[in-house]
Amino acid sequence: MDKNTLKHLIEVSAGRQGADLCIKNCRVIDVFNREVFDSDVYITDGLIAGFGNDDFPKAKETFDAQGKYLSPGFIDSHVHIESSHLSPAEFSREVVPHGTTTVVADPHEICNVCGLDGFDYMMKASENIALEVFLQFPSCVPCTPFENAGAVLGAKEISSRIGNDRVLGLGELMNFVGVCNADDEIMDKVLEAKRVDKVIDGHSPGLMGSDLDAYASSGVVNDHECSTPEELREKLKRGIYVLMRQGTTCHDVINLLPGVNEKNYRFCLFCTDDRQAESLEKEGSIDNNFRIAVSAGLDPLMAICMSTVNAAECFGLRDRGAVAPGRRADLILFDDLNDLKVKDVFIGGRLVAKDGEYLARDIKAKPENVSGKMNVRDFSADRLKLKLSSDKVRTIKTVPFAVITQTGHATVKRDDEGCFIRDEKDIVKLAVIERHKGTGNVGLALLEGFGLKGGAIATSVAHDSHNIIAAGDNDRDMAEVVRRLIEMGGGMAIAKDGKILDSLEHEIAGLMTDKPGDLVARRIGELEDIARKELKIGDDVSPFMTLSFMALPVIPELKLTDMGLFDVNGFRYVSVEENYTG
Repeated sequence: MDKNTLKHLIEVSAGRQGADLCIKNCRVIDVFNREVFDSDVYITDGLIAGFGNDDFPKAKETFDAQGKYLSPGFIDSHVHIESSHLSPAEFSREVVPHGTTTVVADPHEICNVCGLDGFDYMMKASENIALEVFLQFPSCVPCTPFENAGAVLGAKEISSRIGNDRVLGLGELMNFVGVCNADDEIMDKVLEAKRVDKVIDGHSPGLMGSDLDAYASSGVVNDHECSTPEELREKLKRGIYVLMRQGTTCHDVINLLPGVNEKNYRFCLFCTDDRQAESLEKEGSIDNNFRIAVSAGLDPLMAICMSTVNAAECFGLRDRGAVAPGRRADLILFDDLNDLKVKDVFIGGRLVAKDGEYLARDIKAKPENVSGKMNVRDFSADRLKLKLSSDKVRTIKTVPFAVITQTGHATVKRDDEGCFIRDEKDIVKLAVIERHKGTGNVGLALLEGFGLKGGAIATSVAHDSHNIIAAGDNDRDMAEVVRRLIEMGGGMAIAKDGKILDSLEHEIAGLMTDKPGDLVARRIGELEDIARKELKIGDDVSPFMTLSFMALPVIPELKLTDMGLFDVNGFRYVSVEENYTG
């Protein structure tokens, strides 16, 4: 802000000059006193000037709120835009009408595929859109050394970007074991964030006691991996903001609410983390977290704070998060605090959405250096054969509505060559095919509780290294979906009886598409309907989203990488065979 802008703001605030916009007849939500008051709100140069009085000069433009509640715009405190399957411009089109005006995005998905090219694309692609996008520089690319990703980003790369004003800090420290053990490489990354006084995001599922002390002492400010009220309280005790997540697969808000109270709610925030376009279309963004919490008994004004000012304070965004003089005019209007449905959305004092319609005209960035990322070597159906020396096996056991897994134990059938074959049990084959370096790696394991029968599904969205991941009950269909993804350059596919039933191309890094958000939402919905109807995948898992997390070797207990079955708790590879002791 220059001196003339500041002087003009003060003149408008004092009523000596006219505002650009007056939103009149509002029920203003005051997040500092946690109360509501009736007032007009004056805006100039995209900033809130104040509340005015009858003697104030007439504004250039007037907007009649007709008694609606006026709230600060919602802030999504942790999101991976890539998980929506949409480019940043299309993501903005989906979330802004739901009242989300600012997001803190961690682009580690695309960075794991494209490195700095991916980070630079996300910066450029989120510049000229209505949604305010801040980035965190990924701390874990790759997230562990136990898999092959498309890039390696260390302290040097962090240093090259983290000083940017739109980069708030260091992305989620998923390698919590490395943090707790004071690993030199992790410490170098943390120190780069500290050098420029930036926020450090956490990721420590289930960590408690002295291990949590060690993790917190590194400077971690927040954590979205929290699943119980006890864990919430323990993290708050250590000065860590808790981000209450409601994604497509992970539903944590209800579980965590019993831990929220009058004393600690100002240190609790909402986030979506990973949310597909279909979920955004049907349920919304942070407004969905809000409705779930309020319907479960949370005070609505507490929920407003958790959607706005709490996140602003956590990330040092002092220019937003409240309806107050000098703050950005990122504002939303709605009729009912107990059944929130956003009507009007202003960003920087500009009306950008009304009654669900997106009004902004964004400029899309070309996906330069982030397309065609599919380098698969020596793939064939034979690479999918899982030869076992025993019929006693470990399985990756899914947990309903979660991305954590359990270690299952089962007895399976083998053919004459000793290879796994599907029987009546709910156990199917899982494969991860390396797609970045042409290693030819194919990791194989067994997946329990997925419900799949009679076909295969695959996606190149496979957290966090985003190799190809496929699940199926026969090798022929699994090979078909993998080949389709290779041909398309990435995306989603379903096969049955040796034929592709449907697929959706993701031309940006194999993770996202520039297609319209409503079209992508519809197409993902169609793919998921096919997965449920034709392949019998159960209602307690999200077919593609759940599958995508079966390759994430930082969330317990068992996961699969291109290098093998990985025990997250033990931080080591294990055999599929139960009797293996090596």
